[in-house]
Amino acid sequence: MHYYRNMPRIRAMTFDLDDTLYDNRPVIQQLENKLMTWMNTHHPVTASCSLQWWQQQKQSLREEYPEIIHDVTQWRFQSICRGMQVLGYDEQKATEAAREAIVEVLYWRNQIHVPEETHRVLQKLAEKIPLIAITNGNASPEKIGLSSYFQQTLKAGPDGFSKPHSDLFIKARQELSCPQEQILHIGDHLRTDVDGAKRNGFSACWLNVGGAESLTRAKRSRLLPDIEIHQLDELLLLVE
Repeated sequence: MHYYRNMPRIRAMTFDLDDTLYDNRPVIQQLENKLMTWMNTHHPVTASCSLQWWQQQKQSLREEYPEIIHDVTQWRFQSICRGMQVLGYDEQKATEAAREAIVEVLYWRNQIHVPEETHRVLQKLAEKIPLIAITNGNASPEKIGLSSYFQQTLKAGPDGFSKPHSDLFIKARQELSCPQEQILHIGDHLRTDVDGAKRNGFSACWLNVGGAESLTRAKRSRLLPDIEIHQLDELLLLVE
């Protein structure tokens, strides 16, 4: 654990989910592969479309409607609708196809292996202080076995704009009812998590898994975290 500045007593914690409590990279890779297979099977007109082509549909949608990025499920849904219409489906048929595809997306999105160490650390923390999950993604703590540790889960889209915007941090602070500087936000991302937390008055913990990245060289670094850790169990030292 490396301290960059003095910290107040920590009375609550908020957690990012993806790539903080588990490795999300294989989850997304599997999701994309399974979705492509499902689309090609149920809608053969998509067979000639590569993953890159679908990503281009998402990007063009983002350029036209920048705020759509704050709800990744809606963004995916609308990009599938658009793609299916480009391929010749009418609006109604494209919408039906997108709804069915989103069911598939959300199933594979929650096929996540959560390490036992994550469960152990969260359980010990939850016994001593309140915890809230704050995520820009659409994984469900209920479906991946993490909901019992959190008194609330806040998601970009349904609960406001994504981190580093203020919406989710403000709601977490209201739920926790303690001074914002005594809330420690833990996340792997230097912009969405660290910058977001500090700009909203929270204390910030950067999870630099295994010490693989240098803060001084990180391109996403804008504001110093209060502390840097390399593994989750270091957080237990803050609540003993």
